[in-house]
Amino acid sequence: MPRKLISFDWAIKKILRSKANFGILEGFLSELLFTEIHILEVLESESNQDKGFDKYNRVDIKVIDANQQIIIIEIQYLRELDYLQRILFASSKTISEHLMEGAAYAEVSKVISVNILYFDFGKGDDYIYHGTTNFMGMHNHSILELSEDQRKLYKVEKIADIYPEYYLIEVKNFNNIAKDSLDEWIYFLKNEQIKEDFTARGLRQAKETLDVLKMNEQERSAYEYHQEQLHYEASIYESSYIAAKLEGKAEGKAEGKAEGKAEGKAEGKAEGKAEGILIGEDRGIEKGILITAKNMKQAGIPAATIAEVTGLSIAQIELL
Repeated sequence: MPRKLISFDWAIKKILRSKANFGILEGFLSELLFTEIHILEVLESESNQDKGFDKYNRVDIKVIDANQQIIIIEIQYLRELDYLQRILFASSKTISEHLMEGAAYAEVSKVISVNILYFDFGKGDDYIYHGTTNFMGMHNHSILELSEDQRKLYKVEKIADIYPEYYLIEVKNFNNIAKDSLDEWIYFLKNEQIKEDFTARGLRQAKETLDVLKMNEQERSAYEYHQEQLHYEASIYESSYIAAKLEGKAEGKAEGKAEGKAEGKAEGKAEGKAEGILIGEDRGIEKGILITAKNMKQAGIPAATIAEVTGLSIAQIELL
């Protein structure tokens, strides 16, 4: 039985930012993008802020590779109906952050958004989706291409190479059968285990570096609380999601009597679901973070460690 490893989201926040461990991330990205990726550095910005209550704490890690491409990796556990708009915002924000004032638009950075999703998203039977931007003729359906001068100016071969690319990895859809080296990485993302015969780039180093048994007692306690928090948040979110659906149905029926059955149901479901989900998510997650911090404090874990795990300030922790 393969040994349990540290979850990838924790590793990205705590371990893989170190240059000594770039090989793990480089292996994952090289397998996913089908090209050799060499990370130059981890980039910091407002998108990387590690604060528990920061509603815009969205990008787990952002790196730049040897070709000056910016790659942002996000791991998401909770269902979000507006997730596509959110990753669009994150990539657009990244572009604006890295275009120097007064620079020509030709200097816009190429952004690749990699999203590892642990919830059911959309309708589809695959587990990896790739999105690019192309311009197609409305009459003859031909793809617009760059001129030779544009290729030299932009240093790319096609229009899709300029615009952000998006990868959606729906981990739950993977059937645990690794048919190639990329699948070996998806297996690890889903199961937090690496089989002995796996050969994908980066996995050997991951197996050695991300061993839970190599954590000291303080690190293991913080990690276990982090895992418990994920389970708690998921439970709270699912409860609020179901409650919102029921509330939406009730409102739909009430409005349907006054404004017409069909219209009332549609409007009530949409408003009830959206409002219930947002309120339930925010309140549930905030309460869960406070409970987690209080339990950690009672267990004798240092306030600095609690702050690092939960995103709370030292002052907030002292009041618990």
